[in-house]
Amino acid sequence: MARSNPVTRRSYLRWAAVATAAGLALTGCSLSSDSGDEGDDGSKQSLTVDIPNYPASLDPGLQYDSASYTVYRNVFDQLLRRDPKTQKVVPWVADSWKRVDATTWTFKIHDGIEFSNGEELTADDAAFSINRILKKSLNSPQFANFSAISKATAKGDELTVETHEPSPTLLSYLTTLSVVPEDYVTKVGDEKFNTEPVGSGAFQITSTTSGSTVEMKANTKYWKDEPDVKKVTFRAVPNVATRVADLKSGRADIVTQLTPDDAVDLKGGGQANVLSVPTERISYLALNTAGDAPTKDVKVRQAVAHAINYPSIIKNLQHGYAKQVKSVVTPLAFGYPKDVSGYDYDPAKAKRLLKEAGSGSRTLVFPTSPSYDPQLTQAIQADLQKVGFKVKLVNSDQATFLKKVQSPKHDWGSLRFGRWSCSCLDADGVIYPLFRSDTVWSSYSNPQFDKAVDAARSTTDTAKRETEYGKAFGIMQRDVPGIGLYQDYAIYGTAKNISWKPDAQENFFVTDVEFNG
Repeated sequence: MARSNPVTRRSYLRWAAVATAAGLALTGCSLSSDSGDEGDDGSKQSLTVDIPNYPASLDPGLQYDSASYTVYRNVFDQLLRRDPKTQKVVPWVADSWKRVDATTWTFKIHDGIEFSNGEELTADDAAFSINRILKKSLNSPQFANFSAISKATAKGDELTVETHEPSPTLLSYLTTLSVVPEDYVTKVGDEKFNTEPVGSGAFQITSTTSGSTVEMKANTKYWKDEPDVKKVTFRAVPNVATRVADLKSGRADIVTQLTPDDAVDLKGGGQANVLSVPTERISYLALNTAGDAPTKDVKVRQAVAHAINYPSIIKNLQHGYAKQVKSVVTPLAFGYPKDVSGYDYDPAKAKRLLKEAGSGSRTLVFPTSPSYDPQLTQAIQADLQKVGFKVKLVNSDQATFLKKVQSPKHDWGSLRFGRWSCSCLDADGVIYPLFRSDTVWSSYSNPQFDKAVDAARSTTDTAKRETEYGKAFGIMQRDVPGIGLYQDYAIYGTAKNISWKPDAQENFFVTDVEFNG
């Protein structure tokens, strides 16, 4: 398709876009459409996917938790993608890119991409998508990933991205940038865009039932190959046993975030396929270093680190679907620490450290959500209680959990479990957003740590970056703002007639799913 004048086309299409959106009230409503369950030849065309939580956001600028991006990355296109086989960054919305100088990059935007409302995707939309995340008022959890960028601008079909310093991770982070329509977002506002999103991806949302389901149909304006699946329903099913039962009964075609126990049972039963892959996701504990939490005391944090029986968790709970790590990144990431020992399971040492900490409170508040295996959080609770802590588990849905732990008040408790992946294969994507001071996730503040992290993310000198990461992880080893538990394996259950292969970034693109019969 030939590119029309962006301004003229936008002026014409923005009213059509708003009119289209006005007819789509997503929460509890739906557009009328064919069911899409079967093709003309009787082949299956409808897919049902069970996920642990309802998406905390359908706006890709607001959240990057697994439930949210599992859903919305099928609605939006990313500026770049990562090849699942080679792990190299490859073109997507941007056909090509060029580094102009140390802090300036240009990207040529593919011609002929349309959003599902008929509006053309242009370089202006790509620039808007970046600058929107950088706006403090949005308070995006993705801000840390894009904070190296000073500004993004557009001219014709060219996007220009300028960074404060040389950025070694820019391209990696741009694989997570979902491009949103500037005119539509500006017209309807952030709140409405979160409930009535419009993207250029392979699918468009037809209805939602808040807390329960998101339904989609294939986007007829999609610019790449037509997907095998014509209709997809994502269902929030917090109980993993129910997800497994849905798979066995045929109510679900794919279920995500299986526990290792479920994987063992499903493999033995032969009723479904079990797919797993080691990922760049880290399972970790963040310890609150602020406020009145007992973990404000470094001795208490060190006691927590030595109280956890890591080998038992990996062997008895993960059944080998995990690998122990030395810190809060996986061996897949650049910067993985070579000279850091990690923490040994040593309950006697934990008791001694707790005694040295003095007479403060020993009650640890431990928030969690259905996204996290209750057997795991209970095992950690039991380990900590064995050495003298009292641990109170506080369960909530994922949206409530995220709102609490991202609060700048840092009043969420003492420790929290997390599963983090940046899709960037770089230590920067973990230790900057999770532990650098003044980021949305971090209660930790150490100027020397910040200095090392900032130095590592502002040079392209590989040797210097490794040196600075070594300093940063050494500081973390002593201060214990976080504890790496293990490298995650992603575990899925699929129906026998499903053909699909998971990857290390845990991307779930419905376009990759095919039916065998």
